[in-house]
Amino acid sequence: MKKKVFAILLCGLPLLLNAQDAFDVLQLSQTELRGTSRFQAMAGAFGALGGDLSTLTQNPGGIGVYRNSDIGITMSLDFNSTKSGIDQMDQTKFNVNNIGYIGAIRLDSESVPNLNFGFSYNRLKSFNRHYIGGVGDIQNSMSNYVADEFVNMLDYTSDDLAWGDDYNPYFDGSAPWAAVSMFDMPTKTGGYVGIINENNDGLMQGLYGDGTTGNAFYEVDERGHADEYNIAFGGNFANKVYWGLDFGILDLDYRSYQSYVEDLTNAYIMANDEDLWDTPTINQGTTASWGLYNYLHSEGTGVNFKLGLIWRPTQSLRIGAAFHTPTFYDMRDTYYVGTDMVAYHNNELLYSAENGSNDGYDYSTTYTMSTPWHFLGSVAGVIGTSGIVSFDYEYVANQTMRIGDDRGGNYPDVTYNVKNYFKPSHIFRLGAEYRVSPNWSLRAGYSYKTTQVKNDVDNNDRNIITVGSNPSYQYDNSVQNITCGFGYRYKSFYADMAYIHNMRNTVYNAFSPVVDWGLYYPNVSADAKDHNNRVSLTLGMRF
Repeated sequence: MKKKVFAILLCGLPLLLNAQDAFDVLQLSQTELRGTSRFQAMAGAFGALGGDLSTLTQNPGGIGVYRNSDIGITMSLDFNSTKSGIDQMDQTKFNVNNIGYIGAIRLDSESVPNLNFGFSYNRLKSFNRHYIGGVGDIQNSMSNYVADEFVNMLDYTSDDLAWGDDYNPYFDGSAPWAAVSMFDMPTKTGGYVGIINENNDGLMQGLYGDGTTGNAFYEVDERGHADEYNIAFGGNFANKVYWGLDFGILDLDYRSYQSYVEDLTNAYIMANDEDLWDTPTINQGTTASWGLYNYLHSEGTGVNFKLGLIWRPTQSLRIGAAFHTPTFYDMRDTYYVGTDMVAYHNNELLYSAENGSNDGYDYSTTYTMSTPWHFLGSVAGVIGTSGIVSFDYEYVANQTMRIGDDRGGNYPDVTYNVKNYFKPSHIFRLGAEYRVSPNWSLRAGYSYKTTQVKNDVDNNDRNIITVGSNPSYQYDNSVQNITCGFGYRYKSFYADMAYIHNMRNTVYNAFSPVVDWGLYYPNVSADAKDHNNRVSLTLGMRF
């Protein structure tokens, strides 16, 4: 039965014991357009310009452009709005995006005019996001997916799942948490019942079958941040080549609550009356409402290294390049999974049951993680003394992400999945600035980021392996930013403001489709669209 899927799942068996999967690493590796207001107003197209506190996180060669010292702080108000289906969730958040200092040391040399050093704090990503939605007339149930792909395909039996509500796979076995939590759920009136149950063939069976109809509801609530602390130094050669080196220390904190609920009519359920059924059987008038709830807290610290150059062949042309190593994280995850179900027959309550992993307590594990490496290429034109036009291209090697144990060894199953699910992302940034007067400047920009997943993933033509406690996964199809702003300079003081409109299209999948030997078992999938607005203010001094 589906031998190809079985082979793939066998490759992914160790992953069922890990806290994170390929899509979790993708989520934790994301960054967004943040930094100083001038940087944001030009959509981050600063790779060939430099001379801004944000360049420490982008092209550290920009530190060599400085002739004077610089100190500044950037604050913002974020107005986030996410819509999925007909439901829209709004949030307002205050963030400090950047605090930095650049020290310029002037040298009495024509070949090496100055050496500079700098320190900065940058918010790379705010994970704050909340969306809810529903899918009507579903064609499959997550319970069927868990029963088939998490149990039957891996040759688990009812004995492997019957650990009770204190099951912990790190000590008790290797069966996935989602399957264990859906089997032998304690009822409030005594006894046990399952969302997945053993049928007459000795296999696990879900709630959905011929004649079953239903709806699904989902909620994703994310919180947290990724912050970077930079230590950089650099300089220039003969005012032609500017160089910089940067060492980054990162702090990651991500919290996620996800719920998935199905309301099913004519469901295949177990009855608590021996006169009705002793195996899962359809019954007209039987309804079941059940849910899976996952909580995850990921936290870690990491390090990375960046190298950057800017070349100025003429007064009006600048060319930049930078390379970012992966960020190497030491991670700790805390997580919990719970399930519940209420079933009725002809509007009479059959049972109400609930279950939770690890006897109702959170469980923690540690591991290592590395994010993609990045390459940036940039070109900028300086138009007289009044205008700047800049273009950046960034290559994000998503296929190079890794997860490993806390001794640094990579998990081959995650490596396999990362290479098969993901492809490089490409980020294009265009920015412009026009100096209206010696004191005032106007700015605008646009950026576009392509999808991270391969076509067969986006088209639901591939089986997706996730961790055993949460079958859901999500990814961005595109991210766009439309930006504008202005700046004011008076002697050593400067103030910049920026407005950023962010558009993000995300695909949410409650569980994987099953595709094998010409057979297709659909999943439950929906879109979530962000239309976020940010107002940013930078205050600083150059001296």
